[in-house]
Amino acid sequence: MTENAFALLCQGDESNRPESIEQLLAGVALLLPMLDVIPNAAIFIKDVHARYVLANQTLVQRCGLKQLKPLLGKTSAEVFPAQLGPGYTEQDRRVLEEGWVLEDQLELHLYGSREPGWCLTHKRPLYNRRNEIIGLVGISVDLQSASDTHPAYQRLAAVDEHIRAHFNRRVSLGELTRIAGISVAQLERYCKRVFHLTPRQMIQKVRLEHAHRLLHTDLPITDVALQCGYTDHSAFTRQFKASTGFTPRQYRQATGHEQPAGLD
Repeated sequence: MTENAFALLCQGDESNRPESIEQLLAGVALLLPMLDVIPNAAIFIKDVHARYVLANQTLVQRCGLKQLKPLLGKTSAEVFPAQLGPGYTEQDRRVLEEGWVLEDQLELHLYGSREPGWCLTHKRPLYNRRNEIIGLVGISVDLQSASDTHPAYQRLAAVDEHIRAHFNRRVSLGELTRIAGISVAQLERYCKRVFHLTPRQMIQKVRLEHAHRLLHTDLPITDVALQCGYTDHSAFTRQFKASTGFTPRQYRQATGHEQPAGLD
């Protein structure tokens, strides 16, 4: 499913919209065999209660299941680990209750091995002919490996190396463009083609990866934020929650590394 097809499924002409989620599924279910062969994307439809009504085989496997049926009727909070599931469901609630559209959200997902990995997630509400929300559709695409055949790869590899060496402080687009020897517009475009992320997402990813490691230690959360380049504790909390659905404290509790009171 391309992003264009994804958008068409969500929007469409009002006169052609389904009257109910069941009517939608009657047509979309015919596409499921094709969606099942896409290995690097979890594709799903949920009802107004954030329960799965359709999912491809990639998502089924990432939930630790062999067949679709046991997944149907359940929310993400019921099938994913405690570190991830509730965050996905909270995200779903915003889409369903507020008509919120999620685009290109960098977040954690699970691969077939049940190990966490990065993906870019899109979610949109589904409307009927009366413009009422009847569910949501989403796709989480695995973050691909860097394209080392691109002509700008060597320049951008230097950018990536710089980010990994200096993520614990403010990294500006200006210094990244000087390293690459290109304009801001070119940097944005080439980073998307080579790393499949914007420069800011690249910085965010490295910082959050380090934060995940540190939250498995006894380091106070304020110190975790500082070591990951966040001078503002609340900014760290907001970005961490956008990626995982948890605040840093909640994530630490869910992984069994709860801090003594007063340390954050």
